[in-house]
Amino acid sequence: MLLQIEIERRMSPEHKPYTLTLKYETENKSETVAAMLQSINSNSRRQDAEGKSFEPVRWECSCLQKKCGACAMVINGRPMLACDAKLLEAAKRGRIAIGPLKKFPPVADLIVDRGPMLAALSEAKLWLTEQGLVKAENTDLAFEASRCLQCGCCLEVCPNFYAGGSFMGMAAAMPGSRLLLAAGETDKAALAAEYKKHVYGGCGKSLACRSICPAGIDIEALLVNSNAAAVWKRPWRKK
Repeated sequence: MLLQIEIERRMSPEHKPYTLTLKYETENKSETVAAMLQSINSNSRRQDAEGKSFEPVRWECSCLQKKCGACAMVINGRPMLACDAKLLEAAKRGRIAIGPLKKFPPVADLIVDRGPMLAALSEAKLWLTEQGLVKAENTDLAFEASRCLQCGCCLEVCPNFYAGGSFMGMAAAMPGSRLLLAAGETDKAALAAEYKKHVYGGCGKSLACRSICPAGIDIEALLVNSNAAAVWKRPWRKK
């Protein structure tokens, strides 16, 4: 199948973005967007749709196994991991548009600066100062929260999140949820205050993040548990 690939490019943060259009042929139903980008960049004779040569497309990757979140980008309007996006499934009428996440400062091409997301974790003081222990009945929830990749896909679709804002989104809520499950009384009070300020107080409960998470985390269940622990001060149990 011959696909039309449209990639948003930017030389540097100061330059305006432009679209690189090229043709790419594949019949491999398992080929991913990540594999396509690797194939394009490895071709020393790469040409765009007009037959002009172009420099390799800059993007980030690490494990390429849906475990690190480094290759997050927007594919046909949906934030996804490039290593998990099948080309032929993602294509719409033979076309695939690829761009960087929009909620973070641009760096180059498909690379963005996700530093604000990581800085938010530090600002919210998401750590324990004393030994923590997850109770046996909460181990499933703690494990679920620990699966967060910190990829930023959830923040891309969140109507309440913007980089530098007081609402830190689910990228902060997930590690916060795990810590609340393990914290002792001293740490729990401090974590609860930060949770109310940076998560509960800004979340509009749209749950747009629920269906977009590449790891398939049960975000709603974790939010319910964290709200109960941090805001309502009473335990929550599954029925």
